[in-house]
Amino acid sequence: MRNIFQRLAAIALSAVAATTLVVLTGSVVASEISDAMVAEFQVGIEPAFTAQQGRDLWHNKTAEGRSCTSCHGDSLKRIGRHEKTAKLIEPMAPSVNSERLTSRKKINKWLLRNCKWTYRRECTAAEKGPILLWLSQQ
Repeated sequence: MRNIFQRLAAIALSAVAATTLVVLTGSVVASEISDAMVAEFQVGIEPAFTAQQGRDLWHNKTAEGRSCTSCHGDSLKRIGRHEKTAKLIEPMAPSVNSERLTSRKKINKWLLRNCKWTYRRECTAAEKGPILLWLSQQ
C-alpha cells in the first residue's frame, strides 16, 4: 500500500513540474508530459516498464499482420503513411518533430485510435506505458 502512495506522490510531483514548466516558460516539453503519463500508467504494475518492451510492442505484428510500423514505418524519424487511407503521418520521434508528445489530450486520442485500428481493441496501461516510454526516447 505504501508503494502505491509513493507512486501517486511521484505522479503528482511530475504533473506539477510539467505544469510549472509550461507556466514559467510558455512551452511544453515532450519528456515532461510523457514522463508523467508513463508514471501514471505504471501505477500498480510490476516490474517497471522498459523502452525495449515498448519497441517490441511497436514492432510486433497482430494475427492480421498489423503493427505500429504498418503506418508509421520502421524509422520514427521519417514520414509514415496510413495503410488504409494513405494519409501522410508526420514523424513520431520527438527528436525531429517537436510537436510530438506535447499534449496529453492528443497522446490519449491517438493511443486510443491507433490501438483500436491496430489491435482491434483499446490498449492496456501495461501496453501504453512502455510504448510511450520508448517513443519519448526517439
